[in-house]
Amino acid sequence: MAKWQLSGSIGKEIYGTTTLLDSSSLIRPNDCRIKDGQANKFAARPRQYNQNFWHKFLPIPWELWPAEARLLLALIGFWSICGLFILGSSSWWVASREMGDGAYYIKRQMIWLLASWSLLYLAISTNIRKWLKFAGAGVFIGCILIGATIIAGSTLNGASRWLIIGPLQIQPSELIKPFIVLQASNLFSHWKKINNDQKFFWLIIFSSLLLLILKQPNLSTAALIGILLWLIALAAGLRYRSLIGTAIAGISLGSTSILLNEYQRLRVISFLNPWDDPQGSGYQLVQSLLAIGSGGWLGEGFGLSTQKLQYLPIQSTDFIYAVFAEEFGFAGSLMLLLFLILFSFLGLRVAIRCQSKQAKLIAIGCSTILVGQAIMNIAVASGVMPTTGLPLPLVSYGGNSLLASLLISGLLIRCSLESTGLIGGLELRKRKY
Repeated sequence: MAKWQLSGSIGKEIYGTTTLLDSSSLIRPNDCRIKDGQANKFAARPRQYNQNFWHKFLPIPWELWPAEARLLLALIGFWSICGLFILGSSSWWVASREMGDGAYYIKRQMIWLLASWSLLYLAISTNIRKWLKFAGAGVFIGCILIGATIIAGSTLNGASRWLIIGPLQIQPSELIKPFIVLQASNLFSHWKKINNDQKFFWLIIFSSLLLLILKQPNLSTAALIGILLWLIALAAGLRYRSLIGTAIAGISLGSTSILLNEYQRLRVISFLNPWDDPQGSGYQLVQSLLAIGSGGWLGEGFGLSTQKLQYLPIQSTDFIYAVFAEEFGFAGSLMLLLFLILFSFLGLRVAIRCQSKQAKLIAIGCSTILVGQAIMNIAVASGVMPTTGLPLPLVSYGGNSLLASLLISGLLIRCSLESTGLIGGLELRKRKY
């Protein structure tokens, strides 16, 4: 009689009927032979795939999802919905006055959110190995587009970060982030196995990418990507001597960029003491601090911020946290930080449970870039860091940030799903006894 061994798939071929086992009777890899005496027990309680409509759209049934994957999906959904409300509050008055429609920004954000959640679903449904195959090409295309912004990009506030293609504004430095996570994880997970030519090639590519982003100039994104690459290399176990040397080189490069670019130098000076020029270079930070301070312990209440009434510049993107802090106060800010801590804890749990080194590094990279970018945005609005152009993930207005953030979130959930061993490219292997 032909028997089947489970090797990463939840389907079982028992007497010609494809069945789905309950999680309580799930047989793990390496302990997965179905004996003759067990066939009747499994056949007595089969559940067909088509009995649950949603099973058709999930890589594995919901009841077999790890707790981390379920919580991450719930947190991302909660984060997205809350982001819409916060954006609505921060943008409604300005949109009513400038666009004649208070819901102008919300409507467009909802369209981008729908497209981004479709991308998240694609990430959850696609094997990590397939994503890794396109990672290198994604990095190359991103480098070309970033270079194009320097030549023919749209300039705003002294920086050329956007390409205008018809009605769309593309920010390549945002869209490249998921592919950097994938390619860096792929590179550093095989660091000891690949030859020096490959190492040198990709180090040149990543260095060129950072230099192109600095040329825009966009110091904040370059710093975020540099930290991301450094942490993935650290998690991969590279030598501390190399990592320390790289960190020193990165700090030196950032300092040189600040000295050479007056736009960045003024931001650093205003960060050190914004009250020296409260109506000029320090205006953004002063208004942000006034908004945060006005929130007090419990905040002014949802929708009741006064600084958003055209006192606080770019209140729907880079400084949206200041509006949130004014309306929800210290208590709301503390809840946001606890939320980010919980998210990073789940990301770490996913990384620990992953079976392959590549998946571990991808999980670490995804968690780092989402939580790290959120913390940097909060730090800028609070005056802890110089003013930068980093959006608050899933909250700030902008389709590029939404697409990148939800794709990264989907990759993190996919890593969690593949950590079960039920999916991830493994096939049923037929054995005869």
